[in-house]
Amino acid sequence: MSTEASYRYTGEIGIDLSQLATQVGRVPEQAIIENALQANGVKLADLQGRLYSEKQTGVIIILQGMDTAGKDGLIRHVFTGLNPSGTSVVSFKQPTQVQLDHDFLWRINQALPERGEIRVFNRSQYEDVLISRVHPEMLLHQNLPGVNELTDVDDAFFQKRYHDLRHFEKYLRHQGFVTIKFFLHLSKEEQTRRFERRIQIASKNWKFSPSDMKERAFWDDYQMAYQQMLENTATKKNPWYLIPADDKGIARLIVSNILVKRLKDLNPQYPAVSDDERQRLDDILKDLKSGKL
Repeated sequence: MSTEASYRYTGEIGIDLSQLATQVGRVPEQAIIENALQANGVKLADLQGRLYSEKQTGVIIILQGMDTAGKDGLIRHVFTGLNPSGTSVVSFKQPTQVQLDHDFLWRINQALPERGEIRVFNRSQYEDVLISRVHPEMLLHQNLPGVNELTDVDDAFFQKRYHDLRHFEKYLRHQGFVTIKFFLHLSKEEQTRRFERRIQIASKNWKFSPSDMKERAFWDDYQMAYQQMLENTATKKNPWYLIPADDKGIARLIVSNILVKRLKDLNPQYPAVSDDERQRLDDILKDLKSGKL
């Protein structure tokens, strides 16, 4: 299997999204994938414990992808075993009127993790340069300054938003918050198969919505919107990781490998105690063993 560097998109190189799914190579047996995921889960749990006790760095994990790309399943498999006290998931749906009355990053600020926490964003602020690029008419009802008709929603408008997104992550980094971004790239053929299963298997019917078919009609527009978003918001400090998502096991393993590496790079440590504190703890331990406490 290729290393995670193969899927790192920095904006300095071009990647044809339609060819990305062929870059994985030989598919390992399912048992190998599951064993590797479990091993990574142990590593992630240890790193999360250190991060939580250190309380210096917050981690934001962003998952973006088309419908049926596997975000929910990836969350279940990759983050199983992590302490829920320091790990949580936020799903961003259609913004409410209250959220629309604020700036487009307001609801993201409300959802940021505390220092020491890991928070997974199932969709994110990047929806504001994806769905609005495909359906620019939705912006006409948001009372945005200078946006009065469709011609106002031009490339200059989105360039400003790309700029704001890049600088928002830079600001967060300066404050001690790390953003790790994944795009789960799914082929249209695989999406077809997954929609078919949602319709054919009764236990999966609840996952299917007729509105999914409406958005699928804009497949090519979304591919272009994603391409533009990736090119304009990937930086050396905050790259996008492009994950081939047609094989769910492979996608989960790649993501978990990257997370282990990135969290190791943070090098979180349990807080050290002073000599006086160590002596006090030793005295308490002696009293506990002797029955004095």
